[in-house]
Amino acid sequence: MNRAFHATPLDQLLTQLRADVVHGLSPGEAARRLAKDGPNRIETEKPPGPWAILLRQVKDLMMAVLGLAAAVSWALGEGADAAAIVAIMVLNTVLGFVQEVRAERSLEALKELAAPQARVVRQGRVLWVPSAELVPGDRVQVEAGDRVPADLRLLEAWGLEVDESLLTGESVPVEKRAAWIGRGDEDVAERVNMLFMGTMITRGRAEAVVVATGPRTEMGEIAALIGRAGPESTPLQRRMQELGRVLVGVSVGLVSLVYLVGLARGLPAYGMFLTGVSLAVAVIPEGLPAAVTVALALGVQRMIRRSCIVRRLPAVETLGSITAICADKTGTLTRNEMTVIRVELAHTSLAVTGSGYGATGELLERGRPAELRATAGLERLLQAAVLCNRARLPAPMPGPPPRAPGRQRRAVRPAASEVWGDPTEIALLVLGRKTGRPREAWADRVEQQAEFPFDADRKRMSVVVAVDGREWVVLCKGAPEAVVARCSRVEQRGGPVLLGEPGRRRWLERAEALSAEALRVLALAYRPLRPGEVPDQEGAESELILLGLVGMHDPPREGVERDLERARRAGIRTLMITGDHPRTAEAIARALGIAGPGEAAVTGRTLDRMDERELARVVGERSVFARVSPRHKVQLVRALKARGEPVAMTGDGVNDAAAVKEADVGIAMGRCGAEVTREAASVVLTDDRFGTILAAVEEGRGLFQNVRTFMRYLLGCNAGEVLTMLAATLLALPLPLTPLQILWMNLVTDGLPAVALGMDPPAPGVMDRPLRRAGDGVLAGGLGWQLLRRGAAIGASALGVFVWMLARGADLATARTAAFTSLVAAQLFYVFSARSEVQDPLERPLRSNPWLLGAVWLSWLAQTAALHVPILRSVLGTVPLPADAWAGVLLAASWPTLWDVARHVGRAAGSGVRRARGIGVAALRKT
Repeated sequence: MNRAFHATPLDQLLTQLRADVVHGLSPGEAARRLAKDGPNRIETEKPPGPWAILLRQVKDLMMAVLGLAAAVSWALGEGADAAAIVAIMVLNTVLGFVQEVRAERSLEALKELAAPQARVVRQGRVLWVPSAELVPGDRVQVEAGDRVPADLRLLEAWGLEVDESLLTGESVPVEKRAAWIGRGDEDVAERVNMLFMGTMITRGRAEAVVVATGPRTEMGEIAALIGRAGPESTPLQRRMQELGRVLVGVSVGLVSLVYLVGLARGLPAYGMFLTGVSLAVAVIPEGLPAAVTVALALGVQRMIRRSCIVRRLPAVETLGSITAICADKTGTLTRNEMTVIRVELAHTSLAVTGSGYGATGELLERGRPAELRATAGLERLLQAAVLCNRARLPAPMPGPPPRAPGRQRRAVRPAASEVWGDPTEIALLVLGRKTGRPREAWADRVEQQAEFPFDADRKRMSVVVAVDGREWVVLCKGAPEAVVARCSRVEQRGGPVLLGEPGRRRWLERAEALSAEALRVLALAYRPLRPGEVPDQEGAESELILLGLVGMHDPPREGVERDLERARRAGIRTLMITGDHPRTAEAIARALGIAGPGEAAVTGRTLDRMDERELARVVGERSVFARVSPRHKVQLVRALKARGEPVAMTGDGVNDAAAVKEADVGIAMGRCGAEVTREAASVVLTDDRFGTILAAVEEGRGLFQNVRTFMRYLLGCNAGEVLTMLAATLLALPLPLTPLQILWMNLVTDGLPAVALGMDPPAPGVMDRPLRRAGDGVLAGGLGWQLLRRGAAIGASALGVFVWMLARGADLATARTAAFTSLVAAQLFYVFSARSEVQDPLERPLRSNPWLLGAVWLSWLAQTAALHVPILRSVLGTVPLPADAWAGVLLAASWPTLWDVARHVGRAAGSGVRRARGIGVAALRKT
């Protein structure tokens, strides 16, 4: 797309566009251009059809393995087991299908940001036409309150300011000037002679020519970035795929080994084939997808209670693995509500408390409440702040009368959607309310006689008002250099005194010092008039009396410093990415502890000069990025992902949407965010708090721990079954289990207990544990060896019971029943040890998950029924066990868990002894 519109001389540009700025295009010419360039709307690629989306869901390797397990179960006559596996597959497919269909809506939401109609000059007449019919070369008129319908180059502008925060992240409306010409390398936020589709006119009016429509606009480029940011598999999905490949290999190896060994021993080929396939099915934890789905769903419910809505289930687990959060400054780390925090008078400096649009706050002089009437010039300054002002705040709620000036007052904070106007003017109105001088207090006393609106050349606004019909006065505000230059005197304690050139320089130095603190500074002045006098603009804005300066900023969100520190302790670093000025970004980043004292912001222009290697180095070392475009945000996210860092991206504006979709976890602000960003995100915060992200991270880490618990339990149990059968085959013993007993065992032990494990809440201190590495699989951290050790213990117990029963002269059916029951009991005992990463059954109290006790009890009832219900006995080949056999079965099944308890009790006792010994030694030394 041509990006030189802002740097091309206007005459040359109009020639290129073949535009008639006097009469506008003719209807016929507009129709021809519309047919050539297409409608002025953001066209998206045709989304995949329902069948294509459905096919993507079932191509997963684990789904194929589960399908094989269901087919084998059905062939073996286990219809219930097969039906359960198919139900799990259908549930996973439906969830994935619904989530992907909803994700495709993110591009559609961009279309809602286009203005539905536009004022355009066609053949000398001003017409309202659908914005979709605009074409390059059209002459368009816009004014305050309009949404810009296309990318425009200004022809003329009168006091024009535009809110571009959705596109650029700039928290303050941008002044626009038609006469400005760029060099060609300016960022979008610096192109002050351009208007961009989807942005909002906040002040003034303008006439402009259309230079780009539809996909060729800046908004269209964001749509293209979103389209290219295709969905990637999450860490959980990648780990499950890796596990699926391992299990498939193990299954094939087991089938081959058992089958060949059995044939070598002369056992029937068909029977050995069924046994081998049954073991292969036993290896596949078909209960795992259901358990993961339940854990995800429960995590989602807990997150909703913590003001976090998850739009894509796998994002819950992905949050637990992130190592970097790319935070958009405006609206995420700050409130996007300008707030006056300093008032500079000639003889004193006042601090203003409170933040945002809430009217709770006061003025402090040297830490004590300021007396408004006793502070020279302060009353007049507040009058200028609220009357030389075009913004609007909702009327305050009825209530008790305000307290005396200078005292702390409570007020209802208006929602951001209820205010209107320039944020700096809104901040001045809020200052008036904090000090008991709201605009409403002047409504019946003041009559405006004239207004000289703000424009980009004068950088001032002035009004002439009559107070109580007797006092006529000019009130003026604007940029310090523009207002101070028009002042001849300054308000002091005893009244106005001459200012002089040295005085003007001192005031400008004070303004520069405030700007260095990343504050936006305005100067306020006044001039008394004779009753009935209404001067022209030049006369009104001359011989002014300077009242002082106000400094304002976009305040950090409440508690965000604490949340950022908590993120650092959890091993997560925060990067500030913003479209704001570098100096503003640096000051806020230092105040929040994101950047060190000497760290400078990296600008988008600097990023453009970096190759991939340099960019990867910079994102690992620097934390503040300013004046960045949507394209730069996507580059930064990709650079972090290339370093192997799972990354979350937060945002509220359209300019964040592409990066939000590109990130491993996209997080959108729910209260003030754009719809397109919410649709592109996988997580939406309903309270817009950074701390809510950390709550979601805690849930994600807890979920990963639960997934490892599933692995520990399911695969440990399955390893015990497999090792039992494999050892018996290699030792030339009779097979201790039948194929149907193996399948029944999977149904009893892999079902309810595994699902109940998913109901475990996050373990205490999960945020303080070492962060897992992105490349770690679900079996990392020694989990694989844990499974083999526990599987060997379970297998040895069951095989020992089997051999013991045969040695006592029991028939094969009784010995098999004892081994069968021992395996089930051992697995149900093991579920309590599996809850702990360190195999401590006492680490997590049972009361934290009462569902687990119920699941174990129901599973044990089912196993007891298998030994005593005639129809189950005939199918499974079981018999009732004598009392002494039950004693051997329960002892063999429980000893691994009892050993865990004894070992950890002993370890705790030893730790207590060592602690007591240390305390005693310290006491003796002190004595």
